[in-house]
Amino acid sequence: MKKQISINKMIQLTAVIERESDWYISTCQELGIVSQGKTVEEARLNLVEAVEGFFEVASISEINQRLKREIYVMPIMPLMPQLQANRSMNA
Repeated sequence: MKKQISINKMIQLTAVIERESDWYISTCQELGIVSQGKTVEEARLNLVEAVEGFFEVASISEINQRLKREIYVMPIMPLMPQLQANRSMNA
């Protein structure tokens, strides 16, 4: 019986972390996996654990189906209308 050798490969993915009340919600954009934590670092670490857990149980075809190969993160600068409260104060 041949011994199977497992080689782990580190890949770089994108985490978006947002504050929601007392929690930080972290999302892996490429896989659509979400986690949370009480701090930014805890949310990031929990997301890494969730992604690694997904890789452990998912088939290669599921990983390839979910994995978005190109993600672009960049600033945008849309014009935002004044808030209603400010408009009524100026009227």
